Amino acid sequence: MKYNKGKCKALHLGYNKSMQENIPDKSTMTVETESSNVDDSNQEAEPVQLLDDEANKNLPVRKKTTCCTGLKMFLAALSFSYFSKALSGTIMKSSVTQIERRFDLPSSTVGFIDGSFEMGNLLVIAFVSYFGAKLHRPKVIAVGCFTMALGSLLTAMPHFFMGYYKYETTSHTASSANLTSRINPCSLHQDVNKTLLEASKSDCEKEPSSYMWIYILLGNMLRGIGETPITPLGISYLDDFAKEEDVPVYVACLHTIGMFGPMFGFLLGSLCAKLYVDVGFVDLGSITITPQDSRWVGAWWLGFLIGGVISFLAAIPFCFLPKSLKRPAEANHDKTSSSLLANMGAITKTLTPAEPKPMKWSTMMKDFYTSLKKILSNRMYFTFLCCSLLQFSSFIGFLTYKPKYMEQQYGQSTSKSNFLIGLTSLPPVGIGIFLGGLIMKKYKMGIIGATKFAFSMSFLAYVLTLLHFFVGCENHVVAGITVSYDGKPIPYHENAMFSDCNSDCKCATNVWDPVCGDNGLTYISACLAGCTTSVGHGKSMVFHNCSCLEASSLWSGNNSVTLGQCPKSDDCSMKFIYYTVIQVISGFCYALGGTPAYMIIFRCVQPELKSLAVGLYTLIMRMLAGIPAPVYFGALIDKTCLKWGSRSCGQRGACRLYDSNAYRYVYLGLSALLRGPSYLLAIFFFIFLKKHFQNKNSRPTENGGKEDVPMNKDDNCKSKENLAGSLDAENESCI
Repeated sequence: MKYNKGKCKALHLGYNKSMQENIPDKSTMTVETESSNVDDSNQEAEPVQLLDDEANKNLPVRKKTTCCTGLKMFLAALSFSYFSKALSGTIMKSSVTQIERRFDLPSSTVGFIDGSFEMGNLLVIAFVSYFGAKLHRPKVIAVGCFTMALGSLLTAMPHFFMGYYKYETTSHTASSANLTSRINPCSLHQDVNKTLLEASKSDCEKEPSSYMWIYILLGNMLRGIGETPITPLGISYLDDFAKEEDVPVYVACLHTIGMFGPMFGFLLGSLCAKLYVDVGFVDLGSITITPQDSRWVGAWWLGFLIGGVISFLAAIPFCFLPKSLKRPAEANHDKTSSSLLANMGAITKTLTPAEPKPMKWSTMMKDFYTSLKKILSNRMYFTFLCCSLLQFSSFIGFLTYKPKYMEQQYGQSTSKSNFLIGLTSLPPVGIGIFLGGLIMKKYKMGIIGATKFAFSMSFLAYVLTLLHFFVGCENHVVAGITVSYDGKPIPYHENAMFSDCNSDCKCATNVWDPVCGDNGLTYISACLAGCTTSVGHGKSMVFHNCSCLEASSLWSGNNSVTLGQCPKSDDCSMKFIYYTVIQVISGFCYALGGTPAYMIIFRCVQPELKSLAVGLYTLIMRMLAGIPAPVYFGALIDKTCLKWGSRSCGQRGACRLYDSNAYRYVYLGLSALLRGPSYLLAIFFFIFLKKHFQNKNSRPTENGGKEDVPMNKDDNCKSKENLAGSLDAENESCI
């Protein structure tokens, strides 16, 4: 048996050498060169032995360096591609509010646009995962990165074909009516309002941006198609050519570096949100809104242009990487077995095929169906899939509307919300992912230990997130919507916009142009505040002689208002700090078990099905979580809207004001409701896992059916996604 095993290793080494050398007579030339330096008697007796000595001297060193260098280059390129795809995806998440306001869309429609990324993934993920493993994987990833770049550029394109952004405001209305700079918001002239109404109807017919958001949807879908091959082909490539004990660390490194993408993405989104959407083309001094205003739209398009350039750069290194590398097991062959390697040259000439035969599509499809059936009939994998589906649905919905939640709940601007997410929430997550991989390697966790660790950390994070319910803020105090003009609370959705103090004014009720009174109340517009005069220009405009402030029984000061909503209370600012601390701790705990949970996918299926298992896992997450979650989260959030904006044509625009209490219970409650049952499924998964490894008669999986075998050690022959030309040799090396 020893001789057969060593002989098969010799076959394997000789076969690989012949396959890697493209010059047909190189082995013959080597024999002739070496034999010319010895005596004639030795030349006849030991021509192949000299080849063996030469191979032992030069071949391992040269191939080890090539393998090490190639693997490091691929890891670096894959890390940068993880960074680029995470950056582009985060730019989309950070721009959701901007797109909603720019195109006057409800949250459910914006959620559908955000889910178009998953739709693109859904179109090709299964086939790329399966068939891509049989192709040149680095080049397939390169094509994907180029496609991502094209999708990002297409997403930004509508900005350059639309007119300037026109937000709803009574100040613009007055200036368009050729009035003086001293505006009387409480206009008693009905003819002026009639003229403005006719102008808005004509604008509605000429409005070019009605369906421009479709280009954003298509660009996001194209970006999803391009992102598809990066994870399944990249991870399977590493798992094929890296040492098993190093794979968890490599995966942890990938995800840790990938976390810099969301961090820089949110920081970039924060910077873009500070810049006005038409920066460089309009006079910023004439803009009457600030980044804290719910009508503000930042330079959302700029982030997509930057993301497209970075995705293009990420594609370049993959164009120069090889199709395959030397496997680690080949470097550990016994260099003293020269007697067995003596026949290497002769055996190679007789056994090496001239060229591998390509597989037929019918055979590949039949093999694909059989493999898919094996995976779905695996109880452990299916239970883990359902558990992850609930977790992922909660995570996607929570992340998509997190900036909006911080804006509406705590009165933060879009720019500050993105900045705080990138600076405080994501770095602890990246650290947690990396530490999870190190802990997994240090304690040599088996699949049972990894399951316990991942479940414990995830459940601890879930308990911490429930504390968010107790650190919410009250509603904005808006006269006529949340409180009466006397400052008393009014029932939900009660129409009380008019009062005795503004009954003489001809005010439009569908315009949202909020002003903050000196009494701390926010009014829908200066007209509804009963103001009769104004001074100043742009953001510094102040309205005076506001009759509704005089009507307030709790106020006896100045009767003037300024542009914008009144800020939240100091108590709300303190609760926002508590919210941030809870986010940091819970995010770290959840990420700590992220790497062990991810590696469970690899360890509960057969080795040859790993790539398909990851691809199918990603497919289900995209189809049943990534696409619908933003839509139904957004639809429920729309139900909590108190005041809708209006487009120039009179149609309903984006929501301007939400019920903070209802928003909090819907947003946090739906997320908690989805995650809760997942832990019950996790218990069933653990039971199936324990039963499988305790059953001695069950068929062994990758760990040989032993519970205590570390996840980073493989006792079986690795035959996953082997290339057609080297399949036989790799199988022979495991005899």
